[in-house]
Amino acid sequence: MPSHQLHTRHERRFDANRFVYPVLSRRSRGISIGVNLNPDKICNFDCIYCQVDRTRQSETRFVEFDALVAELGEMLDFVSSGEIYETAKFHDTPPELRRLNDIAFSGDGEPTTYKNFDELIASCAEVKRSRGLDDVKMVLITNASMFHRPHVERGLAILDANNGEIWAKLEAGTAEYFQLIDRTPIAFQQILDNIAAAARVRPLVIQSLFMRVAGEPPAAAELDAFCDRLNEITAAGGRLSLVQIYTVARRPAESFVSPLTDAEVDAIVALVERRTGLHAAAFYGTSGY
Repeated sequence: MPSHQLHTRHERRFDANRFVYPVLSRRSRGISIGVNLNPDKICNFDCIYCQVDRTRQSETRFVEFDALVAELGEMLDFVSSGEIYETAKFHDTPPELRRLNDIAFSGDGEPTTYKNFDELIASCAEVKRSRGLDDVKMVLITNASMFHRPHVERGLAILDANNGEIWAKLEAGTAEYFQLIDRTPIAFQQILDNIAAAARVRPLVIQSLFMRVAGEPPAAAELDAFCDRLNEITAAGGRLSLVQIYTVARRPAESFVSPLTDAEVDAIVALVERRTGLHAAAFYGTSGY
């Protein structure tokens, strides 16, 4: 069979999926299998930098539990077997990145708003466990707005038991800046309380996107306040394993948003490490995971 026909045949293995998709993630240094729990594109935040195109409605409006779990199993097999590297999209993946790193729950909205979050996490963990993929992480990329809900707490505990890692979004030091960037009715203090409570149970990764707003980078006072919030979380017994600092990489929701320079990202990393003693890392040209 000609190679282009082989690529096309394999590509169909995931092009038709509605909930599960593969990503070459340089941040995780391997293949990440994304799981979209918000195909309706509804989110409880309305971030000015969001890269989800909400001008077009998705054909898939609701998560179909069994279909999602089936797609995940097929994708785990597809990546684990190496067949994914026979597709046109992944054919040029460098050898050092040809590894399955994680299953990432993210998508087109806040994943923890899914009403059966704990049950779905349990089913996905069982799919992973049944294939002997204990070393594959389960990553939750979240705005931390729902951590206080009992079914979400149960889901987080299931992640803990299955090589889970939580990436919680925090990119403001003050309530005013939080509202400017994230545009949500949820109180900033609720987010801070949720992150602190979750971090007392397990270490969290903090994911922080900074940008220019109407041409202006975040003010020095705002970045100092951001460091103060991190220090308050750790002073309350929260464990933070890493602070990821990055900037806008694709077209944002609002035209007045633009990226920082690499040097500006590096300066924020240095500030966070100096002010908090936490490990921070810069990521360039990446906008999620």
